[in-house]
Amino acid sequence: MLTAAAYDIHVEQLLEKMRRFHATLTAVGIPYRIIGGLAVFIHVFEKDPLRARLTNDVDAALDRSDLPRIKAAAEMAEFRFRHVAGIDMLVDKEKPQARSAVRLVFVNEKVRTEYLEPVPASEPVRTKEGILIAPVADLVRMKLTSFRLKDKVHIQDLDGVGLITPEIEKSLSEPLRQRLAEVRATE
Repeated sequence: MLTAAAYDIHVEQLLEKMRRFHATLTAVGIPYRIIGGLAVFIHVFEKDPLRARLTNDVDAALDRSDLPRIKAAAEMAEFRFRHVAGIDMLVDKEKPQARSAVRLVFVNEKVRTEYLEPVPASEPVRTKEGILIAPVADLVRMKLTSFRLKDKVHIQDLDGVGLITPEIEKSLSEPLRQRLAEVRATE
């Protein structure tokens, strides 16, 4: 049976992994930004904690030119770099499981060739703890680009707390604006 304690443990494990990743890259001066469901969770939580939906992993965007330094920093920390099934990730040294890894994507590159747009490289925003996360506008672009069911739900979460502003909407390409309208039509 799922208990509140189990949920709290998962949240703390996820946040601890994010903090370790932050400490590892910050120690060697490598810029990054947390993206994906965890970044959505953080932004939504700040607006309305009861509407924040948990995710199961940590995703980060970085510059590909930093990959050699990331690999070296990972070896010095509690991470190990792995490339599995076309995905770059940092796994725990003691429990190297892909499902609990920090997944890496690269700014200014498409995650998949069929995606409409590359990962944006805007300046990240800093949480109260100093963690760097993608700004909402970048998350909206990434979520509308990948456009899986969970991405549509993340768009609904961001929109539901008023984080998708008219300015963000205006900045989207026409295909992404159409996808946003499609998500909004299903709410």
